[in-house]
Amino acid sequence: MARQVSRQRKIGMTILAWFVGFLIFFPILWTFLTSFKTELTAISIPPQFLFFDWTTENYVNIQAQANYFHFMMNSIYLALGSTVLGLIFAIPAAWAMAFSPTKRTKDVLLWMLSTKMLPAVGVYIPIYLLFINLGLLDSRLGLIIVLFLINLPIMVWMLYTYFKEIPVDILEAARMDGATLRQEITQILAPMAVPGIASTVLLNVILAWNEAFWTLNLTTSNAAPLTAFIASFSSPQGNFYATLSAASMLAIAPILIVGWFSQKQLVRGLTFGAVK
Repeated sequence: MARQVSRQRKIGMTILAWFVGFLIFFPILWTFLTSFKTELTAISIPPQFLFFDWTTENYVNIQAQANYFHFMMNSIYLALGSTVLGLIFAIPAAWAMAFSPTKRTKDVLLWMLSTKMLPAVGVYIPIYLLFINLGLLDSRLGLIIVLFLINLPIMVWMLYTYFKEIPVDILEAARMDGATLRQEITQILAPMAVPGIASTVLLNVILAWNEAFWTLNLTTSNAAPLTAFIASFSSPQGNFYATLSAASMLAIAPILIVGWFSQKQLVRGLTFGAVK
């Protein structure tokens, strides 16, 4: 009897998991389907789910109206640039907090995390004026710096969590053998925390890729990423849902592919240290 109840509970949890997963995936599926509809079909009531005349006209029109690869390359530069810059600062910071903590270490971590709660619009004006004075407006360098700063607290927190799971005895043994600080971090700590570093990199790339507020307000054309690419198809005459859906699919397709092939590594890194 107990085995039967356990089996029914397992089946029920599986069905619930698939249902929740479908609810999360449905907006992407609906956007994908809408991108192959005409504008009239996209706004038809009742909505047409699968049985409609499929067309690639929206994708053809988008390629004719905008240089997709220009926006995509900007997104790649911004995501990778901010991630590399973040690792340069986050790894030493997380190492110091994990292996040389002070009484204020937890306070510093909480303060860093609290900066993520600050509404971006609250600091928009001073940052915008600063960018104008420094000549960083509509530049890749300026956006890389902004994305690096806004995601740095998350990177430090994640790496700190992973580093805390590494036995300190290993590092002490390396120091006794004459390892320098650089060797300790690059040759011992980093290889042991590869899952954590990899998941931190993946998460930061996703966050930087999807960032919209700063990329829309600090760029016009030269450094505009794919978030600006999507916004460019929203006109004063109204939103053309089929065209916007096609632009959205082109924007999220690269990061969806990366996320799909690296999902095991991302999950492994996100759960690293959660259960001993």
